[in-house]
Amino acid sequence: MKLNDLLTVLRSIAPESLAESWDKVGLHVESTARIKRAMLCIDLTQSVMQEAIEKKVNLIVAYHPPIFAPLTALTRSDYKQNIILLAARNNIAIYSPHTALDAASTGVNQFLAEGIAGDDAVFIRPIRPHDNRAEQYKLVTFAPEASVHAIRESLSEAGAGNIGNYSECSFTSRGHGTFKGNESTNPAIGQATEFESVAEMRVEMVLPKNKLVAVVTALRDIHPYEEPAFDVYPMIAGPTSKSGDMTGQGRVVELAKPISLKTLVTRIKAILKLDYLEVAPAEGSTMAKKNIQRIGLCAGAGQSLIEEARAAVKQDAGEGEGLDVFFTGEMRHHDTLAAVCSGLAVILAGHTRTERPFLADYRKQIKAQTREMGRGDVEWVISKADRSPGEVV
Repeated sequence: MKLNDLLTVLRSIAPESLAESWDKVGLHVESTARIKRAMLCIDLTQSVMQEAIEKKVNLIVAYHPPIFAPLTALTRSDYKQNIILLAARNNIAIYSPHTALDAASTGVNQFLAEGIAGDDAVFIRPIRPHDNRAEQYKLVTFAPEASVHAIRESLSEAGAGNIGNYSECSFTSRGHGTFKGNESTNPAIGQATEFESVAEMRVEMVLPKNKLVAVVTALRDIHPYEEPAFDVYPMIAGPTSKSGDMTGQGRVVELAKPISLKTLVTRIKAILKLDYLEVAPAEGSTMAKKNIQRIGLCAGAGQSLIEEARAAVKQDAGEGEGLDVFFTGEMRHHDTLAAVCSGLAVILAGHTRTERPFLADYRKQIKAQTREMGRGDVEWVISKADRSPGEVV
C-alpha cells in the first residue's frame, strides 16, 4: 500500500485539524517504500526502533511525536536524533497522531469513556469540544492544470485541506493568468521579457494557522513556476460544533445512578488491565460511598481540563451539581491535593498506561478502514518493546 493512501486512512480516523495548536502531529519521516508491515506504539524509543528494523517494518505510527522540539543536529549520540537517523537509513516512515487521536470521535478519550460508562451512561461529551472557529486560513494559488494534482497532494501532506473527517479537500476553477518577466527571470512557460497569457487553474484549500508556514513552504517547493502566485485569506469564524459532535479533548461521563469510587476503580483497572491505581477520595468521602455519578477524564496528563470539566457539568446538570471524580494519567502533587480538598476525587493510572491499551482498538479501526478501500494487504503489529518507563513494584 502506498504511504499516501495509508496516511489518508490515519487522517480519516483522526484528522490533524483536531490536534492542539502546540502539537507536532503528522508525518515526521517520509519513506519511499511500499507499506507492507506497520507498527503501532506510544513512545518511539531506541528499543522500539530496533524492533521495527528487525521486523522489517515500513511505517511506525508513534502516538507521541518523536520530533517535538526542533532538532539542531542529527547525531548518533542523542537518542532522539539517532532514532530519526535509523528511520531514514532503513527507509521507515514515521507518523504521529497524538492530540488529534485524543480528540477524535473514536479516539483515546472516547475509548476510555465508553469503557468506564458501560451500559450506565446517560451521556458522554467532550470536556473541550473541538471548535471549528479556531483560526483558519484559505490559501489560493494558480497553476497549470497538469500540476494541480501534485500541488494538492503536497499541500495536503503539509497540513492543508482537512475539513472534519475529510482530507485533501480543495476547490478548483479555470481561468487565465498573465505575466511578463524581466531579463533576469527564467519562466517555466514562455520567454523572459515577453507578455504571456496562460490557461491556469485556481486551487483553494483551507488550513489551520499552525500549518501556514509549512503549507506555504510546500507550495514554493512543488509549484512549477519560478515565482508562484498565491493569496492567503483569514477565514471568518464558523458556527460552533454541532450538537452530538464527539470530537474534542477529554470527556465527561454522566452515569444513570451513582456508584462507589471502588466500583469505578474496578472498571478502570479492567479497561487498562492494571492491578494498581493511585486513588485519592474527595475529602470527607470514602471508597465505598456511592457518590460518583459525573466523571471527568483525559488520557495522559489532563489536569489542565479539570476546571473546564467542572464548568461543563454545571452547564449540563445545573449549578447545584458538580464533578465527582477526575481520572487521568498523572497530576502534580499540589494540584491533586487542591482537587481533593475542593471535594473532587482523583484517580491516576500513569501517563502512558491511560494511552497504550487503546492501541488494539486503534489497529481494528485502521484495518477496517483499509479493508473498505480494498487495501487490506498491510500487516499491523503492536510494538512489544513499547512500555512505560517506570513500573509499579
